[in-house]
Amino acid sequence: MRLLAAFRQADPARATEGSSVDLRTRRRACRGPRPPVKSLRKVTLAIAVAVVVVDQITKHWALNALGDGHTIDIVGSLRFNLAFNTGMAFAKGQGIGPIIAVVGVIVVAYLLIGLRRNTMPGSVLVGLVAGGAAGNIIDRLFRGEGWLQGAVVDFIDLQWWPIFNVADAAIVVGAGALVVASLLPEKNAEPADQGGEAP
Repeated sequence: MRLLAAFRQADPARATEGSSVDLRTRRRACRGPRPPVKSLRKVTLAIAVAVVVVDQITKHWALNALGDGHTIDIVGSLRFNLAFNTGMAFAKGQGIGPIIAVVGVIVVAYLLIGLRRNTMPGSVLVGLVAGGAAGNIIDRLFRGEGWLQGAVVDFIDLQWWPIFNVADAAIVVGAGALVVASLLPEKNAEPADQGGEAP
């Protein structure tokens, strides 16, 4: 026993390293296991589908309720005013709809399949972006006379901002939150080991 105690005292670096490993293990146990990747992908897909459904329902309503050219005042400067957009979100890039549609398909596929997601909030935000992009792609596919020649239905009019729709809002909220999250320090980041070897 005395020899064992003497050996431990003679090797403090190894003891410190063991303590550091134990500390990291306890922290991981407290945080609990991360959700499996398949579960996170299901969350992303569910959110994306929900956004597409809401977006298409509201666009169908706008076409029926505002198709005669009248507007509906909501509150303040907010009103519902039907418009058609062949460009990007918020009426940017008019006339390049087919290119935007192809790029959009690639982006949606990457968001749903290729992008790695490590947290539940991140999965929700990615689902918002993917669902918004998919909602507008559906318009380009099925609301025109030619392939990818359709116009996106917009109807939310603030009168001081380009007219947009639910899909645009989902893209902006999801992408904006993802950018902000990427700039914040990781909440559960582990501090550097204090017992490492000196350079």
